[in-house]
Amino acid sequence: MNIGLTGGIATGKSTVASLLARRGALLIDLDRIAREIVEPGQPSLEAIAREFGQAVLQPDGTLDRKKLGSIVFADTDRRKALERITHPAIRAVMKERMQAYESEFPERLTVVDVPLLYESQLTSYFSKVMVVYVPREEQLRRLIERDKLSAAEAERRLAAQMDIEEKKRLADYVIDNGGSLEDTERQIERLWREMGLA
Repeated sequence: MNIGLTGGIATGKSTVASLLARRGALLIDLDRIAREIVEPGQPSLEAIAREFGQAVLQPDGTLDRKKLGSIVFADTDRRKALERITHPAIRAVMKERMQAYESEFPERLTVVDVPLLYESQLTSYFSKVMVVYVPREEQLRRLIERDKLSAAEAERRLAAQMDIEEKKRLADYVIDNGGSLEDTERQIERLWREMGLA
């Protein structure tokens, strides 16, 4: 069985993913894959440099994420151009890893951490979707604190994603990550049992 794990920026997906992995779930992290496909020498990085110019590269040839982020979060068309380059490569690696886990460990749960699962229309890849939820105000507060952003910058980043309330409505499973870590762990324990994995 596999589930797609999503939420909004700064809702705590990584925390929930690590709690699931601790219980024995196999984890595929699309943020990690997204970093792998833009390493020096990768076709996606070359395509990004062609599309956005050499200014998005550091002197050592690695991607300047901050510079690229400031471009794509300020301009929807530029963000879509970046997605056209990266999304097919990310999906190809994701599918390959999901198939490998499915054949090697058919009895274990595979959790695929997909930040933009709904926005990228990826629900068909998963048996169920789990959303990590916190209210929008809390999401904004955490994002400002975590990434040292201004309120306006944080608002722009939240606006680039589907609203967290809509994700919550669409989910098969919801983990409310607005309370304590113990509270989050209790919810995961309950879901683990519901899924017949205990």
